[in-house]
Amino acid sequence: MNILSEKIAVLGAGSWGTVLANLLTDNGHDVTVWAYLDKDAHELNDQHTNEHYLPGFKLNERLKATSNLKDATDGANLILFVVPTNVVRGVAEQLLPLLKESGNKPVLVSAAKGLEVGTYDRISEILASVIPAENHSGIVVISGPSHAEDTSTKDITTLTAASTNLEAAQYVQKVFMNSYFRLYTNQDVVGVEMGAALKNVIAIGAGALHGLGYGDNTKAALITRGLAEITRLGVTMGADPLTFSGLSGVGDLIVTATSVHSRNWRCGNALGHGEALQDILDNMGQVVEGVSTAKVAHELAQKKGVEMPITDAIYGVLYENKPIRETIVSLMERDSKPEFDY
Repeated sequence: MNILSEKIAVLGAGSWGTVLANLLTDNGHDVTVWAYLDKDAHELNDQHTNEHYLPGFKLNERLKATSNLKDATDGANLILFVVPTNVVRGVAEQLLPLLKESGNKPVLVSAAKGLEVGTYDRISEILASVIPAENHSGIVVISGPSHAEDTSTKDITTLTAASTNLEAAQYVQKVFMNSYFRLYTNQDVVGVEMGAALKNVIAIGAGALHGLGYGDNTKAALITRGLAEITRLGVTMGADPLTFSGLSGVGDLIVTATSVHSRNWRCGNALGHGEALQDILDNMGQVVEGVSTAKVAHELAQKKGVEMPITDAIYGVLYENKPIRETIVSLMERDSKPEFDY
């Protein structure tokens, strides 16, 4: 394949999908964004903007958009999923007959971060369960410390491209890389996806601490012990513990748990200020993945017998209306224990 002129479909016209599509267009690729709503596709095509998600940002005029999935994906060498976790399966089910009809076998890439409610599936597992191997050329996950707002201004960004198919990961690496956007390959898909999903839960907790007025000591404690929880559950699911010290582990956790750009952090911050969860979600205008992931992580940890006190506490606040300050006190009053459990 000619890496300089790939045909790429980006499924999802939110902030991250739009920024990645624009980056790929700047890289010289033929990119089409699939937007769920006609009006969003028209704005991208006619105004070269996406004001709802990226106010004031001007897009490359060569970037195209459509609300027709077939038109977006026809002949694509790479199809990038950047839709909320709860709709990945539905979009994949719509895509499958189109791939069968065309005979096209694109590389499937996920830039979504979450775990599916009910099945506990990671995004790559959803894609693999819906789209058979004979209809694609590999499944790759890209993840790491990245906010759309920073990437849009060409701030230096480094991510991981993870796949059990190293050739597919290297292909994605070449397609995306430029002077400010760097990808490293990794074959631990489980670890990369678990880190990507679970850090959103910890970020809600970090935001809540900020909203309650706690200082840096407390936030650092939460992030560090949160990483320990993420690692415990990830390793139980088959991940390499080393992955959680990398970009998709501690790197993504730091950026998500400390930045006002993070929807999960903002959700937690608002909770800390006393706002009701449903009001926060209604006013956010974008999906807060950590809310649904908290439920999945809580259930999965119970099923696997993994201790995750911070995650359980956040679940209690989100789903059982437990008071935040009392929940923090209960965490601090737990029995003493070693820092590292082997």
